[in-house]
Amino acid sequence: MGYTVATSSGNLLDAIVAASRRTVATRRASESATALASRAARRQPRGAAFREHLARHGQINVIAECKRRSPSRGVLRRDYNPGDIARSYEQGGASAISVLTEPAFFDGSLAHLEEVRAAVTLPILRKDFIIDEYQLLEARAAGADAVLLIVAACSPSELAALIEAARTMGLAVLVEAHAADEIRQSVEAGATIIGVNSRNLKTLDVDLGACDALVGEIPPGCVAVAESGVRSREDVRHLHAIGYQAVLIGEWLMSAGDPRKTLQTVTEIGGAATLERGDPRKMHDGVPATGERDDGAAGATRRERR
Repeated sequence: MGYTVATSSGNLLDAIVAASRRTVATRRASESATALASRAARRQPRGAAFREHLARHGQINVIAECKRRSPSRGVLRRDYNPGDIARSYEQGGASAISVLTEPAFFDGSLAHLEEVRAAVTLPILRKDFIIDEYQLLEARAAGADAVLLIVAACSPSELAALIEAARTMGLAVLVEAHAADEIRQSVEAGATIIGVNSRNLKTLDVDLGACDALVGEIPPGCVAVAESGVRSREDVRHLHAIGYQAVLIGEWLMSAGDPRKTLQTVTEIGGAATLERGDPRKMHDGVPATGERDDGAAGATRRERR
């Protein structure tokens, strides 16, 4: 049974990280890091393929997420079969699959990741609250190609060490930030794939404006990913137009009657014109300098690209 948390309940991130530490301690007591590393060595993660899939030009790159519940909305899908859902995502044109494995607040499981690995050939992201190298070994052993690291959940030294350890294991790293200083910390730690989460994990509030405000902080050499709060084709079109190469979509797809068809409405958009980060051009009244209308801008003038 997972937890449903009200947005006024304090710092949710701290609670989840504390639960993750307890989970890691329990699992390490059951299986040593040495034994886990032996299992992990049997896998051949494709970290490079994960990054390549998110950076492809001329299309909308979607990380489609398998997630049974969320702390804010409760159960998203009662008939939750991650293998079947992942297959439908692959058929719908996803570039990669994200699998929630956090058990206490999201009803996730490493078994779900293993089911998805057996079902699809796409690169897979383990989405969890990773704070220990033991969890990286778990991710590789379960068949992940990439892991999520959250800046706010780690100290700068921990973040850099986890990024390096993941790369040594052949895993790509999506580093998640929610503020400009966190993006700078990500870059300093060696991140090459940076996600901007429009959801504040401390309060659960969602503001897609965070993606607008922060895309210019991501260096041109990094892959930019927009996370959370995406609920329409217009949202995706807009995020792509302002410089995001990929979007991570979870609750919208998991709440849909037919996730594959919903995903196809996004992937069939094709390669809309995209402003390169680092390009000094502006968007005026929602129109990039390329001339393509950004339907999601609602007439707002966007800030200058850095």
